[in-house]
Formats: sequence, C-alpha cells, structure tokens
Amino acid sequence: MKFRLQASLSRNSLASHIAVASAFFGLIVAGGATTVAFWALTQQLDARSLAELEGKRDVLGHLLSEIPSAQALKQNRHRFEDLLIGHDDLRLELLDDTTGLPIATFSPAAPSIDQAVADETHSPAGSRIWSALGGQRLSKLQGAVPTADGHPVKFELSLDRRHDARLLTGFIKATLVGLPLLLLIVAVGAWLIARTALTPLRRFNRLAASIGTKSLSRRLSATTLPLELAELATEFNGMLDRIDEGYRRLQDFSGDLAHEMRTPVATLLGRTQVALSQLRSAADLRGVLEGNIEELDRLALLISDMLFIASSDSQASPIHAGQLDLATEAGRVTDFLSLIADEKGIALEVTGDAAIVGDRLLVQRAITNLVSNAIRHASNGSKITVAIAAESENTALTVSNLGEGIAPAHLDRIFDRFYRIDSGRARFAGGTGLGLAIVRSIMAAHGGSVQVRSQIGGETAFTLNFQSSNSIQKITV
Repeated sequence: MKFRLQASLSRNSLASHIAVASAFFGLIVAGGATTVAFWALTQQLDARSLAELEGKRDVLGHLLSEIPSAQALKQNRHRFEDLLIGHDDLRLELLDDTTGLPIATFSPAAPSIDQAVADETHSPAGSRIWSALGGQRLSKLQGAVPTADGHPVKFELSLDRRHDARLLTGFIKATLVGLPLLLLIVAVGAWLIARTALTPLRRFNRLAASIGTKSLSRRLSATTLPLELAELATEFNGMLDRIDEGYRRLQDFSGDLAHEMRTPVATLLGRTQVALSQLRSAADLRGVLEGNIEELDRLALLISDMLFIASSDSQASPIHAGQLDLATEAGRVTDFLSLIADEKGIALEVTGDAAIVGDRLLVQRAITNLVSNAIRHASNGSKITVAIAAESENTALTVSNLGEGIAPAHLDRIFDRFYRIDSGRARFAGGTGLGLAIVRSIMAAHGGSVQVRSQIGGETAFTLNFQSSNSIQKITV
C-alpha cells in the first residue's frame, strides 16, 4: 500500500506537486498565525478585564472613604449596588479585616470565593484568573481600603469571563471553518499559476515528441522564455546540436564505410565468378585464391581499424597506462619500418628523449601510423626525423619528412575518417583512410592532441602533444 501511494504521488504532475506543497506551507503559516492571533487575543482580553477591575477598585476606594465606619456599610448598600449597575458579570464581596468574615455581597453573577477552585493562575498587576467547580472562568482582584474612621475593609472583585470564553470559542470555530476553504483557494491558485508557468515545458515536450531522424534541425526559441527556462532551452538546443552532429557523422561514416568495403568485396566477387565460369587448373585456382587473400587482408585491416575507432568513441574499456620512454618506443617503430624505408632509400632518425604516461601499444601504433605515412609520401633518398621535445606542461613527438606536401585546403580534414588527398594512390598503396583518424583517437584517449603543418614541395610535420598531467580516457585495445 505504501509503495502504491508513493508511485501514485510520483506520477502526479509538477503543478499538482506545487499545489500540494503550497497548501501544506499555507497550513503551517496559517496555523502559526492563528496560534499567535489566539494568544494575542487572550492577552488583550486579560488586560481588558484587569483594567475593568482596577477601575472598579478605584471607585470602591472612593466610596469607602466616604462611609463613616464598617458598621455603616449595610446602610449604604445602594451605593455599592449602583457601582455594579450594567455589569452583570461583576461581583463584589466586602470582608471584615479582623475576622475575615463577609460583611456584604453585591451582584451574585459570579460564584463566591468560598467555592472550591479547580485551578488558579496569576496575571499581571496582582490579579488572578481562576476556575470555579462548574468550569466558570473568573478574574479576581482583592485588597483592603479604609473607611472614613480608618478601619480597613477587605474587598474581592470577581469578573465573570464567560463572554471572553465565548469570543475565543467563536474565533476557534471560525478558524476551523475558514482555514480549509482558505487552503483550498491557495492550492487551486498555486495549481493554476504553476500550470500557466509550465506552459513552455509543454512546448519542450511537443518538440521532443516531434524530433526524428529527419527533423534534427529543429530548435527551441529562447527569446520569449523566462531566464530559468531560457537556460534549459539553450542546453536542450546544444544537446540537439550534438546529436545532429553525431548523427551526420554516423551517416557520413556509414556511407564511407559502404564505399570502402564495396571495392574489396566487388573484387573478391568478380575474381571468384571469373574463376568459376570455366574449368581451371589447380595452379590457376591457387593464383585466384592468393589474389583473394590480399583483398581479404585489406578488408580485415579495414574492419579492425573501424572497430578500433568505434571503441575509441564509445570509451568501452580502460587502457593500460604506464611510464613510457618515447625515444625507446620511437626506436622500436623505426627499426621495424626500416626495411620499407630502405626500399626508397629513406633514412630514419630519432632525436631527443622524454617520459610520458600512456598505453605502450597505442602509443606505438600512433607513431607507426605517422612514420609509415611519412615513408609513403616522402621523396626517395630523403630523411624522416622523429624529434622528441619535453617542456614544462607538454611533451611533443614530431614526425617530419620532405615530399610533395599537403595543400592548405586538405589540412582541416586530414584527420577525418576515410579522407584521402589522393584516393586512388592511397588504395593502391594499401591504405584504408583511417590511419590518421586512429592517431587522433589515440591522442584523445591520452588527453593530448595531434597537429599537422605542411608546405607544398617542402616539409610536412605531424606532432603528437602529450599533456604532462595525462587525462587517460577509456578505449578498446
């Protein structure tokens, strides 16, 4: 039952939550205000009753000062009764100061002080508030005033507080009747205000529901929204921009991938169909299969590179980072590629030294891609230099070669997937068009970057920038 209630509350609209919260807050505020008002009203009624009793006490003192003696009190009874005319809630009792016995009692509206008292509390200026056995609430003021002969006479003035009790009871009843209605008005008003204020969010909802693969270009206008929702709209539009960019990149990648895979698949299919079109000798079939192996190797390399970049984008698993010596790793790469370089009469040289934190296999792959790319495009008989330089916040590895160079129009896209300056020559040389894209992914995983500078007919240099405090991401090796 508890879980069902929680689930039901969680499904309520935000406007309903605001309405309930406003009503609850209103209940707390109204309850506090009612309590303070009740206390203030009680204090005012007590002060009024005390002022009334003190006024009668002063008049009583004046009357007693004009009476010759205590024995003459009964003969002047009418004067004391006149004192209480119009005050049916007042009672005066005069007592002998010596014996404490009652001398006279006037206006029997209030019970006698001789009755048992259920509870008694003191109020300011010496008055007392007490309850008789019947639950009647009273205020009492007592003292002693001398007559004309100087004989003191005790007095007790009692004020029946039933009218005050009725007033307080009416206040409580009015509060109990009016407070729920007030809270209902507050809740409905808060719901209407929240419902109106949340209208832009429904625009968000409609826009989100209308967005598909063919409408990713739609955006929210933040000019007419309040500040908080304008910031939300800006972030929402930024999210759509990133999704749109990622989707376009995925479309481009899919198109390029289909184009790249179509060539080896078509070659394999054509060679196989030709081989099967007529009887072939074992030697002929063997030649066909050997040719197919080259295309299959190229296709396998393409798939491997694609999986590597896809894993780099998704950051699937952690790389194995450790302390690396860049000169050592560059030396291993140049030793491995020296035979290919010797075929073109190219010399390989490693200069400088520095240590970084990184994944050995990935760093070797990045250097290998750059050096093999430099060998492919370097002039025959030239020299390729791998220069390592360490600075305070950056360690750079630069692979430079002399050759035809790269036109400025290609420099901004040289690291895009499947991008080739000369696509025909690259395919003939066995490239997949993913080498430099892989280098960029590896450097991004190491918290670094890769840059290129080139001159037509001059030097081309690719630089790997490793940050001193590496921020290693995740990537599938």
